[in-house]
Amino acid sequence: MGLIILPIILYTGSTNLVDIVNGQENMFYIWVFPLLFLLCFISLLAETNRIPFDLPEAESELVSGYNVEYASVLFVLYFLAEYSNIIVMSCLLVCLFFGGWLNPFFFFFLVPSHF
Repeated sequence: MGLIILPIILYTGSTNLVDIVNGQENMFYIWVFPLLFLLCFISLLAETNRIPFDLPEAESELVSGYNVEYASVLFVLYFLAEYSNIIVMSCLLVCLFFGGWLNPFFFFFLVPSHF
């Protein structure tokens, strides 16, 4: 994941997410780095255990191991951590390739994207 983000950092010249997003005012980086976006998206799916990388246990097991070992509050905290990881990784993907909070439409003169 770090090697995927490195060309964007070198292209922008900064590791600051605000500078990376502001560097996408004219063109989103998904059009500049389409192969990098594809690799980043696949690694995001693998990192967050989503389909098709969603096999932390064998299919033949009747119950998954973490469901048996964790009970009540620990089980809830486990799932909150897992889904918060999905949200954070998705926000990072949007900031790196889709312009973050910038206006997604190409008529920037109608609605200012930042003040």
